[in-house]
Amino acid sequence: MRFDVVTLFPELFAPFMEAGVARRAYASGQIDLKLWNLRDFAEGNYRRVDDRPFGGGPGMVMLAEPLARCLQAIQAERADAAPVVLFSPIGAALNHAAVERWSAGEGAVLICGRYEGIDQRFIDAHVTHQISLGDFVLSGGEIAALALLDAVARLQPGVLNDEGSHQADSFNPAVDGLLDCPHYTRPEEWAGQRVPAELLSGHHAQIERWRREQRLALTARLRPELVEAARRSNGLTPQDERFLSDFGLQRTSGKREQLL
Repeated sequence: MRFDVVTLFPELFAPFMEAGVARRAYASGQIDLKLWNLRDFAEGNYRRVDDRPFGGGPGMVMLAEPLARCLQAIQAERADAAPVVLFSPIGAALNHAAVERWSAGEGAVLICGRYEGIDQRFIDAHVTHQISLGDFVLSGGEIAALALLDAVARLQPGVLNDEGSHQADSFNPAVDGLLDCPHYTRPEEWAGQRVPAELLSGHHAQIERWRREQRLALTARLRPELVEAARRSNGLTPQDERFLSDFGLQRTSGKREQLL
């Protein structure tokens, strides 16, 4: 797959491509990442990409024309109808299901906005998807683009050392969309705290049941709506329901209750 990133700061992406497990997706060619500096498509000696907003107010607005010229160059090189993504507070919040969809696709053009935003006319004419990381504002779209790229890269075959490791991730359908369980490693005792006995038992079924119950407990306490979603999709077994009932979690129809 191929991702084209339109940004004023392409240098922010270089360390990401050269470190960590995500680099394997780029080194192997599974993901082709091309960076486009928007100033290369601006006119004048100063390569201006922004101007004051009509109607007054603080900040600057990114110009539509440099963005359109850059996008035209990308589309001519790609020769496909790649989605055009803008990272924006009004976009749909990025979640695991969306990451899985992007990871199975052909890539996209990622627009990293800056300043107060970009000219709405460019958005109306060219943007096909808007994505948000949550209810907060970043200084630019680069961090959001890196988050999407990292999440997509780690789902590519061979990127993680263990092919099945992402199956137990929080929100994964393989664990019914629940949060991940706690993890422990050596030594068996640290700062007066011991590793749970179940993990040292060597009994596979007992270990898996402990992990399942920890996922249920943690999710019910912190994200009860995910437990309700698992119920609606018939993801909870009678044994799961008995465990939750023992800890006082009843069917809440979305109402938050304490479990532990």
